[in-house]
Amino acid sequence: MEYFVKHGSVVREIWGKGDTILFIFAGASAEFALNKAVDWLYFTGRLPADPLGRLFSTVGYARQIVFSSMEGAHKAIDTMAKIHAGVEAKRGMAIPDWAYRDVLFMLIDYSIRSFELLERALTEAEKEDVFEVFWRVGTRMGLQGLPDSYPAWLIMRTQHLKENLAPSHLTTDLYKQYRKHLGPVRYRLLLEGQKLIVPANVHDQLGFNKWSTLKPVLRLYKLSRHLRADWLIKSLILPPAYKTEIKELDVHPA
Repeated sequence: MEYFVKHGSVVREIWGKGDTILFIFAGASAEFALNKAVDWLYFTGRLPADPLGRLFSTVGYARQIVFSSMEGAHKAIDTMAKIHAGVEAKRGMAIPDWAYRDVLFMLIDYSIRSFELLERALTEAEKEDVFEVFWRVGTRMGLQGLPDSYPAWLIMRTQHLKENLAPSHLTTDLYKQYRKHLGPVRYRLLLEGQKLIVPANVHDQLGFNKWSTLKPVLRLYKLSRHLRADWLIKSLILPPAYKTEIKELDVHPA
């Protein structure tokens, strides 16, 4: 059977671990709040109404792509494209091409950043691997103007971060929703995690200070994984209502 992501790919390792996934979405949740197309998330209402539910549904689609056969991954990608087309039809306008690219670029960037934060530095070949997997996702969705290599992506990513982000009243509201659904303690953990993972431009626009209280905790957390106690920490980070989803974050170990 031909898989969309080959066995041995670092992408399987990244998306097979719950902690790397949590940091990917910590970063994405920060950047989404600044994105100039964040109004699309408010049009559907799904993200502000249930940020955690949206996180786990997105993880589900990503997992279908990363761990499925070529045919299964294509079906998952085509389903995502149809969902977006339906939203565009309801609103009577198209989601901008740059907004689609932004989401894809977040998945590439935060996959790399998350793994390097929690594991080790990736080689250039491994970074190319991450880029290539999500490039194929974007190509299947019919996205226009995608870079054709990892170095070209780095340049375009920098441009997107400069041009497509700006704080707005929706930034403030989305963070209010994060706090409402997470509670004050877990919300603080989200903010401290975001400080560790986001690019400098995102960091500055959100007004984060430089120091994260989670930085000294990371070493202890890495030790907990060797002791197989990391599930307990994940349970503390995420609300009890998502206990099943928390356990499923590690259903595909690399």
